[in-house]
Amino acid sequence: MDSRTTQRTAPATQEAAERRPAHAADRLTRSLVTAGAVAGPLFVVVAVVQIVTREGFDLTRHPLSLLSLGDLGWVQITNFIVAGVLMLAFAVGTRRSLGAGPGRRWAPLLFAVYAAGLIIGGAFTADPALGFPAGAPSGYPTEWTVHGTVHAIAPPLSFLALVAATFVVAKRLSWEGHRTAAVWTRVVGIACFMLTLPFELWISVRLFLGIAVAFAWITAYAISLLREPGQRIAR
Repeated sequence: MDSRTTQRTAPATQEAAERRPAHAADRLTRSLVTAGAVAGPLFVVVAVVQIVTREGFDLTRHPLSLLSLGDLGWVQITNFIVAGVLMLAFAVGTRRSLGAGPGRRWAPLLFAVYAAGLIIGGAFTADPALGFPAGAPSGYPTEWTVHGTVHAIAPPLSFLALVAATFVVAKRLSWEGHRTAAVWTRVVGIACFMLTLPFELWISVRLFLGIAVAFAWITAYAISLLREPGQRIAR
């Protein structure tokens, strides 16, 4: 082969190799990030279907966790665990996606804590209360079981980790020059925290809205990672 042809071909080949990671270089990473984009919509849709179809369930009175009880409780248990596994995959995908800079370690770790909380929330069900399922006490239980206690503590703490993740990601977005996205991310973090404050007024509705808003933000952030892989995926 002519040496001049070789010289012309080599840069083209190198350029193609450099471009490949920018779009599909790491399919595993993209799959892991996509899991995070899917987790929220799947969780919310499955929860809403149950809210409107489970007999005796009233979101204005009953927290979402009570859907894990009764004959069809396995649906919500599975919903928690699947969402947790998808979020755990997203945590790994985020770690693989973020190059050097703020939040590279803390954002994935906080996402993983939230994922663990979802899985624990499925594995350890809440105690029957507020008349749900049928035959449950009309108020809150006077004695808590071990699994009810774990459910009452682990998922809320893990949600605080997700709130913290919004501020970690906001700092990174500002560092990357996405200042508007950083502002909105902080707004989401504040909104999620305020919606889940433990006072009685519409608490079950507020908790569900807080989870839905948080998952919507995770989906949006996952999509942003997928749109800019060439800038984010660590080489």
